[in-house]
Amino acid sequence: MDTELEVVVIGAGQAGLSTAYHLRRHGLDPESDFVVLDHAPGPGGAWQFRWPSLTLQTVNGVHDLPGMPFAETLGPGVDAVRAADAVPHYYGLYEKRFDLPVHRPVHVSMVGDRAERLAVETSEGTFLARGLVNATGTWERPFVPSVPGAERFAGRQLHTRDYRTAQEFEDEHVIVVGGGISAVQLLDEISCVTSTTWVTRREPQFREKPFTPDVGRDAVAIVEDRVRRGLPPGSVVSVTGLPVTPAIRAARERGVLHRLPMFSEITETGVRWADGSEQTADVILWCTGFRSSLDHLAPLRLRGAGGGITMTGRLATQVAADPRVHLVGYGPSASTVGANRAGRAAARELTQFLNR
Repeated sequence: MDTELEVVVIGAGQAGLSTAYHLRRHGLDPESDFVVLDHAPGPGGAWQFRWPSLTLQTVNGVHDLPGMPFAETLGPGVDAVRAADAVPHYYGLYEKRFDLPVHRPVHVSMVGDRAERLAVETSEGTFLARGLVNATGTWERPFVPSVPGAERFAGRQLHTRDYRTAQEFEDEHVIVVGGGISAVQLLDEISCVTSTTWVTRREPQFREKPFTPDVGRDAVAIVEDRVRRGLPPGSVVSVTGLPVTPAIRAARERGVLHRLPMFSEITETGVRWADGSEQTADVILWCTGFRSSLDHLAPLRLRGAGGGITMTGRLATQVAADPRVHLVGYGPSASTVGANRAGRAAARELTQFLNR
């Protein structure tokens, strides 16, 4: 049977939970007015799938959800706790404390229009909503660039999301591709147990100075400007640069951060550059990021000619072409801090729109 609601939230990560919290504060009843649909087997969003060596000491940052500090859920020996354990635990407690109507595991196949409502078709039936907040993030859409010869490589090709532990690469030569924070973290770990080659498309920019709020605001403003103009969102790290941590300094001293430009071809035994030079390898690890998981929204025809979605609203969460739809955790809100603020803005703007 179809279920009629005011709002459907897709995704129960940081952005989705923040939105649900603020929908409650704006008077929506979690028993009858809105629902949060999550495809994962348990709480935690993408955090539950992170590699085991990512601890609270090495993680780039976990921001508090509104109304409940992360620190109050932690015990002794915090630094050594795996992020894949601590954050899902926190999210699970958060869902219970605020009685958020999270349904899981639920797979959303598509969202279309039906009788002036948004028809959210799922493995649990169809939800007919007056408004939609999409908070699906990027974890489900790993990006690997197309490189000639990739299909004939005799070794293993992995993506960041497949990584578990550096020890599995012992005695193998690993080519790490990518210039983001995850790429540098994994390069550092793997280089401690085996030989590596680091490849990036652009020269990496390291940030020696502290990451100040002004730096963060400037980076977010650049990404926000792109989505307001209907362009695909760019990477925030491309603006902020890579933070120089003690681990990065140690990797520099070991000579690990010698970066090579992107190769032009993949061979059976490794990679080849345009000048003919080659590197044999057993593994290519693609730390090349993710794309927004929005395929289920295709029937709504939200994308423009350039492939992006034109966004509006106070924090650029509202889709200009369809004000019933908000995207949180997209573009400028694709961070734990940004997701919180975006959830608050989306809940307020959407409820105001529906009340009108």
